[in-house]
Amino acid sequence: MQRKRYAPGRTGSTARTAVVLTSVLGLGLGLGLTGCSAGPTTDDIAVDAKAGPASPVAPPGRYRTLFEPCGSVPQSTLKDLLPGAAALPDAERGKAYRGVAAVTYDTDRRVGCTWKADSPETSHRLALDIERVVSYDPAVSDDARAQEVYLRKQLAVGIPVPPTTPPTPTGTATGTASGTATPPSTGATAPENTQNTENTTSTPSPTATTGKPSTAPTSGAPSGGTPTPTPTPTSTGLEPRVLDGLGEIAYLDDTLSTVGANGHQRVVSVVFRTSNVIVTVSYREQTTGSVEAPDSKELQEKARNLARMLAERLEE
Repeated sequence: MQRKRYAPGRTGSTARTAVVLTSVLGLGLGLGLTGCSAGPTTDDIAVDAKAGPASPVAPPGRYRTLFEPCGSVPQSTLKDLLPGAAALPDAERGKAYRGVAAVTYDTDRRVGCTWKADSPETSHRLALDIERVVSYDPAVSDDARAQEVYLRKQLAVGIPVPPTTPPTPTGTATGTASGTATPPSTGATAPENTQNTENTTSTPSPTATTGKPSTAPTSGAPSGGTPTPTPTPTSTGLEPRVLDGLGEIAYLDDTLSTVGANGHQRVVSVVFRTSNVIVTVSYREQTTGSVEAPDSKELQEKARNLARMLAERLEE
């Protein structure tokens, strides 16, 4: 007897499909409900716990732009600084007073200008350099970075930085082998056994409280001889030095050199810092032949007056 073939019935296939769909939907719904109802994961909580307060950012400098340098010096001031320009023809005199701008690639970061006028016996040159310092370290302010740049300039010309530590308290023992210790001012007389001092090596201080010069000879000096005092350099007040009352910090440098056989050249530079801007005023006078060397006091006064005027402009 031949068996009858059976094709898969629709009812059975539909039932099996429904079972599979129900399982998939049930799993998806379970996952969806779980995802909607679940809170933050453990990893998220760990990340949030590690996040601390934001690091403080150093404040920016006061200045974001710079003024135009060639137009910053009045013509009346240029006439005083460039006396040789008065004898030039009109066209050349106007060119000398306009100045030549320095070549820079970012006029918001650095600008400069130079003026020059010559005469048969002297020549004068004035130069301005204005730099706006920017710190790219968020932990270092623009002002702090500008101070570093300024101090490097000052140390490069050999002007020491004033100490910031407090001085040694009065009464602290400062005597050293150099014999510079100051005797006590109590008025007490020396013991009797110190009268014979021929073989001692220390030099008695001439500033004893008794006011009388010591009769003991110094080491190496002949008996009864007078020790030769060490000469101290006389200060003229015109040496390279730190300046007060100009910007936040300033210094002046003054150098004299020879040019050719009989010529002299003096360059006076005044550098000051205001916030994150550093200004350098360089004023040079050169003489030839038998003309005397440029006067230091005159050049310093002119350079300082111009620097002071530029500092006031920065405060506007």
